Amino acid sequence: MAIRPLGDRILVKPLKEEEVRASGIVLPDTASKEKKAEGTILALGAGEELAKLNLSVGNNVLFKKWGGEEVEVDGDACKILNHDDVVAVIE
Repeated sequence: MAIRPLGDRILVKPLKEEEVRASGIVLPDTASKEKKAEGTILALGAGEELAKLNLSVGNNVLFKKWGGEEVEVDGDACKILNHDDVVAVIE
């Protein structure tokens, strides 16, 4: 299934976050104190505000963890974010 975000929206596949403590306990991403998440851009809308960010498909970005709408694309959990939910590009 192909999804094309509209306007100033971005389709991002979040990277899985698991943290293993020294004791061997695995903390899922839901237990994280951080409010930012990392992901890879899969598709971009054609909005004017989004064009100013100079993003491209394949960029790794930091985004607001609680922002966006969760969707499933080809069996993978993804998010559709507004342009202002993206905080930084990881280079």
